[in-house]
Amino acid sequence: MNRLVAGDKAPLFTLQDDKDNSVSLADLAGKKVLVYFYPKAMTPGCITQACGLRDSQSELEAHNTVVYGISPDPVKKLANFVLKKELNFPLLSDEDHAVADAFGVWGEKKFMGKVYDGIHRISFLIDEKGVIEHVFDKFKTKDHHEVVMNYLKGE
Repeated sequence: MNRLVAGDKAPLFTLQDDKDNSVSLADLAGKKVLVYFYPKAMTPGCITQACGLRDSQSELEAHNTVVYGISPDPVKKLANFVLKKELNFPLLSDEDHAVADAFGVWGEKKFMGKVYDGIHRISFLIDEKGVIEHVFDKFKTKDHHEVVMNYLKGE
């Protein structure tokens, strides 16, 4: 796992969102983009993280920041997650984990004595020119949105 760092150019990608529309990073130039990688839709930690971002949406927009969640879940599962949790930002399907690989967040994980490959819960703030401005890798799911907002506010 060779994770990208602040100052790196963000890899361009196009993925299907929860409505089965194509979303391209290139189309988002001029806005800050928070790309957050999460392991699996509808799991407790992922719900907590997504709902925190949902509830911070107006503050994020005030800082010219759009949010995209990326997981290896299929589009249909993402659509269910958005509907059930009333999310107000798109979730993107990276079933082959190519985008997670490009950002360096796909790799070995350990859980309850088992070793497997999966997504590491890491977020990237990409600036208006497509450069990674900040990497969020030290947070709890319940305070992820606060960590992001504090950074955007310069705190």
